[in-house]
Parts: sequence; structure tokens; C-alpha cells
Amino acid sequence: MKQSLALEIMLSGKSVFLTGAAGSGKTWTLNRFIKLAKSSGKKVSITASTGIAATHLNGTTIHSWSGIGIMDYLPSKFEQNLAKSRREIITNTDVLVIDEVSMLHDFRLDLVDEICRLVRKKDVPFGGIQVILCGDFFQLPPINRAGSRFGSFVVKSNVWAELDPIICYLEESYRQDEGSSLAEILNAMRENDVRRHHAEKLLDRVDVEIPAEEVENMTELHTVNIDVDRINEQRLAELGGDEIFYSQSTTGAKNYVENLQRSVLAPPILTLKKGALVMTVKNSQNRLYANGSIGQIIDFEATTEYPIVEFRSGKIVTITPETWELRDGDKKRAGITQIPLRLAYAITVHKSQGMTLDAARIDLRKAFVEGMGYVALSRVRSLETMYLDGINRTALQVSADAQNIDTYLRDLSRQAVAEYSYLEEKAEERSKKDKQATKKSEKSGEYKSSWAEKIEKMREIYPNAYRPWKKPDDEDLKTSFLSGMPIDEMSKKFGRHKGSIEMRLKKHFGEDMIGD
Repeated sequence: MKQSLALEIMLSGKSVFLTGAAGSGKTWTLNRFIKLAKSSGKKVSITASTGIAATHLNGTTIHSWSGIGIMDYLPSKFEQNLAKSRREIITNTDVLVIDEVSMLHDFRLDLVDEICRLVRKKDVPFGGIQVILCGDFFQLPPINRAGSRFGSFVVKSNVWAELDPIICYLEESYRQDEGSSLAEILNAMRENDVRRHHAEKLLDRVDVEIPAEEVENMTELHTVNIDVDRINEQRLAELGGDEIFYSQSTTGAKNYVENLQRSVLAPPILTLKKGALVMTVKNSQNRLYANGSIGQIIDFEATTEYPIVEFRSGKIVTITPETWELRDGDKKRAGITQIPLRLAYAITVHKSQGMTLDAARIDLRKAFVEGMGYVALSRVRSLETMYLDGINRTALQVSADAQNIDTYLRDLSRQAVAEYSYLEEKAEERSKKDKQATKKSEKSGEYKSSWAEKIEKMREIYPNAYRPWKKPDDEDLKTSFLSGMPIDEMSKKFGRHKGSIEMRLKKHFGEDMIGD
């Protein structure tokens, strides 16, 4: 199915499962639907199975939205003990989006369904809410921990059959070229048909010498955090020149901010140098870059000192701050504003999910769960730009359940294409208008102007808002703190918001040095 037809089916009010291989445009289609549904006046609750996935959509976890947290069963009179604000959000929701459902247990989808029925007092799936599920069962599966209730994929939930979502299986690849060696290997993994020649093609990429012009700027994917942190810190230290720091600013209650922080890939204190390899961690609102775009810091803007990045596409972009939000229905619980970058010398496979990388060095010798290898290998556009340090058997494995489910989903999607063919003309018309609007937006530079105006207004109060910390100011800040200067006075002295001052001090002296 094409993205355009899937979009029209969702806009028609049907509950849908949006799926497809890695790189088929699921997130783009989902974002487009959310924007159009909201503009039509619908109350859209945006959720995902994990915090990282939720931040890509400016949403919250389905566990938080529904109030189930980490519970395996609903206690007696659960809905009566829900906070009034939680009940109002569930009652007022017209559309519930749940992304990355491959990692959501079947019984938890049933719990969400039960809560919606009880709160909305309607004994129909999800109390009558239109539900949009999104994900790919070949990617990371639900994690079953010892001592917890065992669960499987959401298609095995009780509510799945009753909801009977329309299956929209996206089949066009926007990451790997159709018929390429990598596409062939990934398809073979999905079909449980990895042959000797597929394995040999992957093994041929082990210990391949990375071209000299690429070796310094190659992103590495690893399966564990300790390897990632070590590599990024080491590579930044090897660069000459001064460090430039960017402190995030936050809004909302502390507990909500901390919850959002765990899901935002941009660090609270971003440390950069000229020449550093970086990765964007959010989709640009005006499509100047995508989540996962890789580039190098070539300079810093004169007036704002924002980093200027030259991407591998050749495009040069000044990276301005972006905001991540934790939303609960229509209510904004927390916000984090930061430069949407992180060091890109290394990243975990888990955090790479949803990203597209032009090239990568991948170490799958410690792969420990089905689907991990598929996620890592599918991040890259071609076999020729993939460099393997090693690979184990687990990395080539995908879930047997996922394979059986996939055949069933493809058949249902083909039926949906035939059943909703009357929407294809409308889909084509909307697609043309979208392309025209995108071209107009790219030419106008409206977003950059609006952000510049916002910064100018903020600097009327805080002259150094969103400017990086220079070494002399940093040393002065530490001296002021140690001499007992109050936060309010330091805010005035350095021309920065109190939250920025506190964040900087915590970097230097630790979390416990600053009182609440």
C-alpha cells in the first residue's frame, strides 16, 4: 500500500494498524495524519510503547496516558481511583495513536482497552476511540522479565480481533533501493530465508577497511551503552580547539521533566567542538534535515553561536534549538528546549530505531535479542556503506511469530487496497498539494524567521539566552557559586534563565550541590 492511500484511510475515521519494513515511511505518514487530524478539530492523544519513540512524535508513553504504569493487572475499582485529569483526557480523546507497538505486550493493550471502556462507559473497543497502531513486528519485541506477566505481540490481544483494524502495509522503500544487496538480505531475514550467499555478503563486510576520508566521521552502532559512551567521549577529546557548551531549558513540574528527559536523545549539556561528528535527533520542522542525519560541525554562527553543520548530503544548515514536549492529550506536562544534536561517533542499536544513516560501522558481536540485528542493519542505505566489526547468530534472527504474522498482515493489506480504491484519487490530489507546500516552505524560510523573533524577545530579559558558555564565564560561574552568590543574582549577572544556571552548576558540582 502507498503512504497516500494509508493516510486517507486513517483520515476517514477507521482504526488502522500502520506497518511496513524499516524505511517504508511509517513515522512520516503518522506525523502527517496527526497534523491533519488535529487541524480538523479532533482531540488526538499521541503515545508510544517507549519514551524514546514517544518523543519522536511529541507524545507520552501509553503506560502513562492510560494510567497503568508498569502494572500487569488492573486492581479492583481502578478507574474510580484515576485522577480527574486522567479521566478527562481519556474521555475527550477522539483519536489514540500508539507507536512502536512491536514492543507493547498483548495484555497491556487489553488493559488500555479495558480502561477506556470503563472511563468512557461504552462497551466497545477502546470506548469508541479511533485507534491508530503503528510498528513493525520484525523490530525489537516485547521484553519479558522474570517475575512479570508473560506477554506476546499485540495481535494476540483479546481486543485485536474485536477492533479489527484496517491493515495498511507500506511497501515502498525510502531507505534502501529496491533490488539492492542490502534490501535482499533484509527481505530474506523477514522471510526467514537467510541463505549462505546472504551470510557471505555480510561477512564480506567484516573488517573492511574504511576509506581514509570516512574513518574520522563514521557513526558506530553498538549493542550496549558502555561502549557508546566510551567512544564518544574519547573521540571528542581527540579534537583540538575549545569546547562549546549548550544547556537545555525546561518547563513543567520536576517529575514530568525527568520523565521526558529519559526519552530525549539530545543531552542536557551538549558539548561540541569545531570538527565534531554530530547527529540530528529530531526531524526538522521545515525538512532541512531528518532524525538521524549525520554531519560535521564546520563553524559556529557569529551572532548566536549556534552550530553550523555540513551534512553528508552537502547541505549546510545552522542548527537552532528545538523543543520536545511531554503531552497528555491536549495538556502539555513538560518541555525541553535544546540544540537537536548529539555526538555521532557511536550510538546504541536501541536508540537508533527510527533513524536513517548514510553509512555506519556496526558491531553485532554482542547482539542478545531477536530483531536487534535487523534494526541495526536496516538503519543503513546500502551494503557498500556498512562496515561490520563482527556479527553473531542472534543478530540474524527475527521472531518466528513475526514471520507468521507478516503473511497474514500482507494479505489483509492487499484486501484493504482493493476495498478502499475509491480513495486513491483523493490521495493523489493531497499528495500533490503536500509537495507544492513543501517547496514553498523551503523557499520562504518562515521557520527560521519565527525562531529568530522568539530568541530576540527572550533576550530582552536574558541577554545570553541560548548562547553557549565560554570558558571565562564558566570559571566565573563556579567562583560565584563557591562564594555563596544566590541563583537569582547569578541569573542577572550572566544574563541567563535560572534553570540554565542551575543546569550548568549541576554539571560542574553534581546533582546534590543544588537544592530544590
